[in-house]
Amino acid sequence: MLTVHNASPTRASQGTGCAFHTAVVRGILLQTMSADAPIIHHISDTARWAAVYRARETERPDAVFRDPYARRLAGERGEEIARSQPFHEQNAWSWVARTYNFDALITGQIQQGVDMVINLAAGLDARPYRMTLPASLQWIEVDHPEILDYKEEILRGEKPNCLLERVRLDLADVEARRLLFHSLAVKATRALIISEGLLIYLSNYEVAALAQDLARPPAFQWWALDVVSPGLLKMIQQKSTADFSTGSVPLKFAPENGPEFFHQYGWAPLEVLSTLKTAAKLKRLTLRLRFFSLFPEDPSRMGGRPWAGACLMEKK
Repeated sequence: MLTVHNASPTRASQGTGCAFHTAVVRGILLQTMSADAPIIHHISDTARWAAVYRARETERPDAVFRDPYARRLAGERGEEIARSQPFHEQNAWSWVARTYNFDALITGQIQQGVDMVINLAAGLDARPYRMTLPASLQWIEVDHPEILDYKEEILRGEKPNCLLERVRLDLADVEARRLLFHSLAVKATRALIISEGLLIYLSNYEVAALAQDLARPPAFQWWALDVVSPGLLKMIQQKSTADFSTGSVPLKFAPENGPEFFHQYGWAPLEVLSTLKTAAKLKRLTLRLRFFSLFPEDPSRMGGRPWAGACLMEKK
């Protein structure tokens, strides 16, 4: 059964079970981790981790975006995770560039007349609150109950800039997500799907199945996603302190042909934004990486080379 909690432009509502969920979440967050416990033990932890880098960028005088909610959302747990990952700390520019690129893709599609945004695995994303959006825009956040309950607690009293709904759903439940997609499609004419930071945790088969499910509803016209190359996936697995190979949150999806992977499942790349080249434009790279950013890139042929990018897909 789907549990949906609505959030109006003036106040995020609390569902009948929200108080119970919030109490559970608060208890989980306050538990002391044992010395041998993995630093990242659930995919929801990565949402707190990502929020740290949005908070740090926001606090810069030359910030390229501002997320005034990120510091509260990340909390000490997010900082704990970030401090434990020196490789990612050295490459914080990639988190900043990814956020910047998704902001750009979303803004562009809204200007083109999108009337619904569906954020899959929304985590602690605060775009409905921090971005300038049409008040009539329907924005749907989909994620596990625990992370959305935590988010609602932190953002209690804040007002989104659009019509915001939250759907508590495990996207691994194929039948439930298909029902959700069908129910949302009848409310929209031009919908944009977002899956920032999600696909890398899925297998090729799971990504293909999700792509096919999203391609069915006529109203689902565009899909903003991110892709990494096999070379970058291997580097992350080797250099991260957390076990991203076989641990509790393994990284899986890194297609050899990059964004072209989605062609056979009903989607064609419309725009591809390189994470490295964006970071160079934003002046967030070291001198060495600025040199590498000058090299040409072909996202469909990166293979063993480290590469990541945000992609806007259009239904074929």
